[in-house]
Amino acid sequence: MANKKQHLESLRSVALFSACSKKDLDKVAKATDEVEMTAGTMIMDQGRFGREAFVIVDGEVVVKRNNRKVATLGPGSVVGELSLLDKGPRTATVICETDCTLLVIDQRRFIGVLDTIPAISHKLMDSLAGRIRDLDRQYYG
Repeated sequence: MANKKQHLESLRSVALFSACSKKDLDKVAKATDEVEMTAGTMIMDQGRFGREAFVIVDGEVVVKRNNRKVATLGPGSVVGELSLLDKGPRTATVICETDCTLLVIDQRRFIGVLDTIPAISHKLMDSLAGRIRDLDRQYYG
């Protein structure tokens, strides 16, 4: 089990939280729960509805879209963040490639953090706008 300092460092390495002060990161960390998952465990299934996101503290996960591997992610990466915003279906399947330690935050707690630390909303909009621009370039050139 990771300690509080490790949780704060894991959160700091997530782009969404990178501009947060230590005090703000502490509030985010308090809104998370640590979970351990073994290699082969499915974290989320594409098309299923979700209400939480996961920050990888330790280990690696594989991200698949339509059964095709699109990424391998490690510590400091976040998966499932779109579900914090809209309760929509998962856009990918994520499976633990190794044993993993994850921080999980559900939608209700995340909204509470946004209400307390509005600057995260701005980072979230920047992050999503960047993704939309990347997808637009990939699709339209």
